[in-house]
Parts: sequence; structure tokens; C-alpha cells
Amino acid sequence: MLTTIHSDQAPAAIGPYSQAVKAGNLLFCSGQIPLDPKTMQLVGADAAAQTEQVMQNLAAVLAAGGLGFANVVRTTIFLTTMNDFAAVNEVYGRHFAKHKPARATVAVKELPKGALVEIDCIAAS
Repeated sequence: MLTTIHSDQAPAAIGPYSQAVKAGNLLFCSGQIPLDPKTMQLVGADAAAQTEQVMQNLAAVLAAGGLGFANVVRTTIFLTTMNDFAAVNEVYGRHFAKHKPARATVAVKELPKGALVEIDCIAAS
């Protein structure tokens, strides 16, 4: 059985997708970009500030699914330049201080709305 997960504390989907879908004990969170959930405007002038908003958005979606960062088993980080890797990694690391999920980081040509970073995740209950 699939259950759609939604949080008003995270940006609404900007396309035909869900913020997250729960399948059994797994929660598949769509990629989050640094949008303010109230204004739907991009937040942060640099990758570190944008990553902080992305992590807040992911936390809200995870919470709506009854989970948190300690439940995350895998993430994917999308960057528009690997030059931002260290800044993003520092912010990301603060949210995964003790628990270290599996992860991939890839550089892409561009992200929605001109974002510098997008992160998705899979969590398990």
C-alpha cells in the first residue's frame, strides 16, 4: 500500500509529484530545493544557506511521515558545481552528526528555479 505524505511546513510540489510516498516501512522523499514553504521563493544567496533551507524542508517532510534524520538510510545531493561540495557537506554534516546514511553527490547542469543544491532521501521506520 502506498501513502502520500504532505507537510505544510515544506514547499508544495511544483510539479506532478508528491513531497514523499510511504511504501511499507520506507519513506521516499522527493528532492527538496531551498524554497521557503510560505513564499515559495528561493532562500539563500550561497550554497551553505541554501542547504540549511533544504535540510529544514526535508526535516518537515520526514516529520510528516513520522520519521527524522536518524531514520534516513540514503540521500542524494545534487549540486550545480562541485566547488560548493565543502560548504554543503558542512551544513549536511551538522544534521547527520551521529548517524551517517549512505549518500551520493553529483554535479548537474542546473536545478529548478536556479537553486544551487537539491537533496532527496529514503528513510526507514
